[in-house]
Amino acid sequence: MTGGLEGYDAVAEANAQKSVLAIHWSRICERLKAEVGEVEYRTWLRQITVGPVEEDEITLYLPTRFLRDWVRGQYGDRLGTLWNAEVPAIRRVELQVARPGSASAPAQADGAAAAAPANSEDAAPRVAAAPALAHEEPRHAEVRSDLAAPLDPRFTFDTFVVGKPNEFAYACARRVAERPSSPGFNPLFLYGGVGLGKTHLMHAIGAELLREGKVSVAYMSAEKFMYRFIAAIRSQSTMEFKEQLRSVDVLMIDDLQFLIGKDNTQEEFFHTFNALVDAGRQIVVSADKSPSDLSGLEDRLRTRLGCGMVADIHATTFELRISILEAKASASGVVVPAKVLEFLAHKITSNVRELEGALNRLIAHANLFGRPVTLEATQDVLHDILKAHDRRVTIEEIQRKVAEHWNIRLTDMSSARRARAVARPRQVAMYLAKQLTSRSLPEIGRKFGNRDHTTVMHAVTRVTELMEQDPAFAEDVELLRRMLES
Repeated sequence: MTGGLEGYDAVAEANAQKSVLAIHWSRICERLKAEVGEVEYRTWLRQITVGPVEEDEITLYLPTRFLRDWVRGQYGDRLGTLWNAEVPAIRRVELQVARPGSASAPAQADGAAAAAPANSEDAAPRVAAAPALAHEEPRHAEVRSDLAAPLDPRFTFDTFVVGKPNEFAYACARRVAERPSSPGFNPLFLYGGVGLGKTHLMHAIGAELLREGKVSVAYMSAEKFMYRFIAAIRSQSTMEFKEQLRSVDVLMIDDLQFLIGKDNTQEEFFHTFNALVDAGRQIVVSADKSPSDLSGLEDRLRTRLGCGMVADIHATTFELRISILEAKASASGVVVPAKVLEFLAHKITSNVRELEGALNRLIAHANLFGRPVTLEATQDVLHDILKAHDRRVTIEEIQRKVAEHWNIRLTDMSSARRARAVARPRQVAMYLAKQLTSRSLPEIGRKFGNRDHTTVMHAVTRVTELMEQDPAFAEDVELLRRMLES
């Protein structure tokens, strides 16, 4: 009976020690976050777990040798100092790799699955076709958290608004998500300007593949690929770095243009690319230009990138921008008038990310202050963004905007047609030209089919009267003015 009590006491004492160590480790983690920053902490230190204390030494565990070596080289001394300050009896810190399945194995950070074993370089190559994946023994879906950036749960195919400028890229991304390594789609190369949806599509591919639960996925920026490669060289763990990357089923690299001028990293990416494609693994790459236009990349790499499916994302159209804003406004639960959405879609034309950011700010302002979203509030809340997009207005621009708004031909602005459906928009364009430009009445008249200056005067007077009499008409004119004014 005494032996049983002694065993119970030993277990209780061990559990108590674990609890105390957990409290100390929590304090140390807070200090580390403050010192190195949240991003650095999450990248390198978050996966550390606390092991036993023997005499004056504490053991800390990491899930991979690569992480163990990196943390030992960069933070080993600091960890020792922090532990000693927290628990003076601890004078040394030992970093070890946790054995999978052992009691000392660290818990996975944020629910990420354990890394899949690397494939042997000597194994028979897999056929570069979708059935090859299906015929293999199924693997659990996973994001390789030890080397990949997290996927944004907001970026899915369901939340991607499709329009003429991006429909081809969207279709290609869906095909890769449904059938990785399909012939003709490996690699998939997405390119387009900033903020047009390349990253969204890449995250959507990853999310879909993980939802299906058949493959392992690694997503990272080209910049992160370079930093990981450099870190592996410094820690003399390049073979482990290669094995990690080449063990995934789908590798996605964002913003490849970052590798321009970085020859050693390009070399490593080229070999990784070849190894994965030859083994039937899927690669998805994005950049701001097509492979042929990425001057500064090695010719052999550009050739390999262009041998699969290349899909570009064009600049957004007005209709697509309206659709994006409508979808986001609807999801927010805040009523945003159509006139405000139209105003934003006209004003912010180059970058979807900035367009969504502007709407987010409006919605946040409405929620915080309980005020309705109006054109006046929009111009006030977004004054800095709108100022950045201001340009010197011209009569030609006024004519084009007014013609688009009332759905008439641009040539009608200078034609002799007198039908009200044409004459009224023409008068509005003259009115706005007088309000928004420094041109004289005769100069404005000449821009409208060599009309007399008295015609312009009459148009200004008539539009002013109609705005006083018809609030809806006044709102249309005000919307156009706000979109055009500098």
